[in-house]
Amino acid sequence: MLFRQLAIFLLSVLYLSACSSLEPWVKPYEREHLADEIMRFDRNPVSSAYMTHVYQAREAARGAEGGNGGGCGCN
Repeated sequence: MLFRQLAIFLLSVLYLSACSSLEPWVKPYEREHLADEIMRFDRNPVSSAYMTHVYQAREAARGAEGGNGGGCGCN
């Protein structure tokens, strides 16, 4: 019983110590790769913004995705 409690305690200490990191996960020189165009969710941001506007106007869901305004969407 004591061995089991000690093992659980040691595993939890190891688990919690792995979560605390003093240095950032992404180094400053690695951030240029994360900001690359290929890492975007949408390939064409202008087209994506237009399609979001059309969706909001059709579904009467104006503002549901963070847009502001209201009414019929014919602004």
